[in-house]
Amino acid sequence: MSEIVVVTGGAGALGAAVAKKLSARGDAVAIFDTPRGEARAREIAAALGPRVHVEVGDFATREAWQAALPRVAAALGGAPTMAALVAGGWAGGKPLHEAEDDVWDRMSVQNVDTARRALAALLPPMVAAGHGAIAVVGSRAVERPWTSAGAAAYAASKAAVVAMVQVAAQENVARGVRLNAILPSTMDTPANRAAMPDVDPATWVTTESAASVIAWLLSPDARDVSGAAIPVYGRA
Repeated sequence: MSEIVVVTGGAGALGAAVAKKLSARGDAVAIFDTPRGEARAREIAAALGPRVHVEVGDFATREAWQAALPRVAAALGGAPTMAALVAGGWAGGKPLHEAEDDVWDRMSVQNVDTARRALAALLPPMVAAGHGAIAVVGSRAVERPWTSAGAAAYAASKAAVVAMVQVAAQENVARGVRLNAILPSTMDTPANRAAMPDVDPATWVTTESAASVIAWLLSPDARDVSGAAIPVYGRA
């Protein structure tokens, strides 16, 4: 059955890989991103075909979701039935006691608030329909927080979003809606290669690999999986 899938952070390296994989299997895809990613989002949509729709806004706000979802339904023929919540960010470089307050605030908004707003907007119609699945991108730092020394705000925000998803999974599994998370280590993206030129990217997780795990979670093959936090560590 073809699904209607929201991909937040869809203009990024992982988001684009997820959108491509879902579109290739026949799903309709709504790419959500910020104004900064609009040009790239529209480029991806044009390459994938007519059943891909783009929404641009500040999706850490209720208002942006309230405005976007009716347009998605009109463009793709119905309310979203699944979602890949890829949007997020990283900030770090200092010990916790030396980090500026705005680092904590940014990580809370980018990694927790965006997911919280997405869940609040997407879950009600899925619950009403008795059908849905959502996958969220956490981090290896959730299970191995010491690997994020110098980025405590990032590790804490990723732990918070995974805990939130696992609570929501328990709340909704009997209603026909599944929620899961993946926990990738360092992703092999152009940005990470530029930031860490001396590290061998062969040990990192490819976006194709992580996208495949997300696509599986958003498929009937994972119908009995909910509340999981799946390690996707590569060889790092």
